[in-house]
Amino acid sequence: KKKFLSIFVAIGVIGTGLLFLIDTGDWLLASVFFVIGRIGFGAANVFYDSLLPHIAKEEDQDRISTYGYALGYLGGGILLAINIVMIFQFPDNNAGIRWSFLTVAVWWILFSIPIFRQVPEPQGSGKKLKPGENIVRVSFSRIAKTLREISQFRELFKYLISFLIYNDGIGIIISVAVIYGTELGFGTTELVLAILLVQFVGIPYSLVFGNLPAKSNKRQTFYVAFVIFNILALPLVGIGSRAFLPQELTGTPSADFVASATAVGQGRHVVDDTTFSLSGDWSATTVSGTERGETCAWYASWCDEAALAATYAMTSDADGRLDLAFNGQAIKITHSMGPDHGSWAVEIDGQPVLDEDGNSIIIDANQPTIRYDVTQEFQAGEEGEHVLSLINTADSDNTLISIAQVEVSPPLRASSLPSIIGILLVVQAVGAIFAFLFGPRFFRGIANWLDTKRSIMLALSAYAIIAIWGFFLNSVVEFWFLAWLVAVVQGGSQALSRSLYATMTPKSMSGEFFGFFSIMSKFASFLSPLVFVLSVALFDSSRPGIASLFFFFAIGIYLLSRVDVEAGKATADKKDAELLGSQ
Repeated sequence: KKKFLSIFVAIGVIGTGLLFLIDTGDWLLASVFFVIGRIGFGAANVFYDSLLPHIAKEEDQDRISTYGYALGYLGGGILLAINIVMIFQFPDNNAGIRWSFLTVAVWWILFSIPIFRQVPEPQGSGKKLKPGENIVRVSFSRIAKTLREISQFRELFKYLISFLIYNDGIGIIISVAVIYGTELGFGTTELVLAILLVQFVGIPYSLVFGNLPAKSNKRQTFYVAFVIFNILALPLVGIGSRAFLPQELTGTPSADFVASATAVGQGRHVVDDTTFSLSGDWSATTVSGTERGETCAWYASWCDEAALAATYAMTSDADGRLDLAFNGQAIKITHSMGPDHGSWAVEIDGQPVLDEDGNSIIIDANQPTIRYDVTQEFQAGEEGEHVLSLINTADSDNTLISIAQVEVSPPLRASSLPSIIGILLVVQAVGAIFAFLFGPRFFRGIANWLDTKRSIMLALSAYAIIAIWGFFLNSVVEFWFLAWLVAVVQGGSQALSRSLYATMTPKSMSGEFFGFFSIMSKFASFLSPLVFVLSVALFDSSRPGIASLFFFFAIGIYLLSRVDVEAGKATADKKDAELLGSQ
């Protein structure tokens, strides 16, 4: 196991490190390196997870697994914070992003050294290869044999189906949180800090969850009461804050910008003669979805290739100019870049738009290769009616301006992050006092009832609340409270899920079973992203997709409740006795 772990760690490190060499436009090479890194990461995790039943006694596996996730959150959070600083401090030529990939590779290999040096190679049921046998072919044949024999492990198989369903929901929440937050209009700062929050808040809560099933822990009732308090209080206080606290504190949006007799309102506006004031000789060109890098997926029978085309308004007139009167504050321009493109000055209300250094912003669209759907965002000083102007600078022989649309963004959200964090800390303090006073008295029965399986079910109940709450969420304060609730259950649910799987897996076949576990997870992981994509395609919003995740957790809870863990452990022990006893 350790040998294959080292091989795939090396593959992942190399793939990740090579992303340092990627520059703008190298998407094909970036894809190759990403796939290499992803293969190394996924395969290494198979052998890493399979070590759990060998390094921890059954009664310690919950605790060890949650310690692993907690330390993972700590290491990942520290590195993420370092990388965020690098990205913002070294923005030129994507230097910060590229160096971040290299630091990830170095971090990965450095913190892999202890497992190679300190963890012994576990005993297995493997035998020496016979003459003519190949290690890869034998490995795949053993996985195939495991698949054929899965009927012997009825409870483990039931658990696996449950896990695949609810973990798919957990995965999509993690994956689309930033996309969803961006769609709702949250700023980059809020989104980045929320990700850091989940990383660091997840550290203590992973440890807390590891102790929920621990009957021998004197603080078990405190932990149970504290977790249940958070699952109930965070949504209630978050929603209550949006309803009763000032708008400038909570980040609740203002009313949508509406069109007037002289200005367009909120939404996307395709460049044409009726909405825009165009100076110079302009023409319209249709760019197909294929040219823009968009095609209909094979399963998307509802998708129309023609609908993926976009119309670009173009002019090469040296005096070319575009003006748009709009009601709003923030706007986003979609344009193309290419070898015949020029540069354009940007003005709002007749004044140049300035960058952070006080210099006038110029859109330089000249580059060797054609690119479509490039976006630039600008912002007026305050809400109201303004005039956006794009003016050809005619600074070179290339003077083409090519614009697809201008989007007037929803109202910006004003919020007070220190106040929100303060409210969260008050909730945690109240929760700790509540758990200290009432935990031993009123939560003893729940604590005795909780085992590893039921602790996972408790976490999934919180995820079901998150899915429903996410559908209605519409303020910065709620986003932070929801992110905190995710941090409460995320590490613990995944750590205990791994631990429960390990307890029903034969130790002598942990490699095959965790490999099978990983392969099935990958095959099943398309369902929730598909639901999310369908939601966006059908409703032009991610909200229904977020709400639909409730069913992943509800079904997962039901199927998990049908698993007989003790019977699963007995089957695994019997298989170990057969395999190890025959050597």
